[in-house]
Amino acid sequence: MTPAHDSAAALQHLSTADPVLARLIAQGRPIQPAAHEDLYLALLRAIVSQQISTKAAAAIWRKVQALFPPHGYPEPAALLLLTDEDLRAAGISRQKAGYLRAIADFAQRDQLDHAHLSQLSDDEFTRHLTQIKGVGRWTAQMLQMFALDQPDVFPEGDLGIQNAMRRHYGLEETGRALLRRMTELAESWRPYRTLASKYLWQSLDNSPE
Repeated sequence: MTPAHDSAAALQHLSTADPVLARLIAQGRPIQPAAHEDLYLALLRAIVSQQISTKAAAAIWRKVQALFPPHGYPEPAALLLLTDEDLRAAGISRQKAGYLRAIADFAQRDQLDHAHLSQLSDDEFTRHLTQIKGVGRWTAQMLQMFALDQPDVFPEGDLGIQNAMRRHYGLEETGRALLRRMTELAESWRPYRTLASKYLWQSLDNSPE
């Protein structure tokens, strides 16, 4: 079957429900479904990418992979054996090194089973992942949207989504009032809020990596 969020029905729903989205969809490029990813690897990459540019993150990730010959896969047991100095040589700060070890420990305890996690509700998934030091709600949402390709996630706290909605919907609210207004507008997008969000990112040309 065609993925729900990649179907003509999803585009039709969003275009009918929201004239602003209808315009963005008509003007935008088709959005392909994301490939389902290794959640453990996606989490590691998310931590590496935090607070740095996409280009810098890619360079550091290549150095991290080089620590795990011959295939470059950071198996949890192998990652846990690395020292802060090993990781610092790859460009990883002491704080991020701790976060990477926390993810490896979580994976080693079989807490990142794809089949199980993909069945959890948004709140359950977020609660589960945010047990890991360094993983917050935004990271959990990005994994749902891109690694699991779940169709109905709305990351209202994402700066890109906020900027896009301010621009296209003329929102002038700030703080919690802005988040409430955004969430209200997004209600009509259900059950395809992920696809709507991706069109909003695309409208700014800055989709998260």
